[in-house]
Amino acid sequence: MRKLVTLCSVALAACSTVPAEGSERAGGKCRAEGLERYVGEAGSAENGAAILRESGASTLRWIPHGSAVTMDFSEQRVNVKLDPQSKIEAVTCG
Repeated sequence: MRKLVTLCSVALAACSTVPAEGSERAGGKCRAEGLERYVGEAGSAENGAAILRESGASTLRWIPHGSAVTMDFSEQRVNVKLDPQSKIEAVTCG
């Protein structure tokens, strides 16, 4: 039961977008160069914060496997796509 509760909370958190707080470049344009090194890593809060910081974006959007997302483009957003095991599959801007 504990695993189920943890899994549900992770899944719900993954559906949210996270604004950058205290980022020295908050509101900046996203740059995905060099972020491919996170592919295969865990979709964790620590990795999300590092991706947000390194990308210069002001918003992080987690995209869980199989989820539908809006197609609107935002140059201030970094997208982190997750595979079925919640590992990072891709990091893109938009």
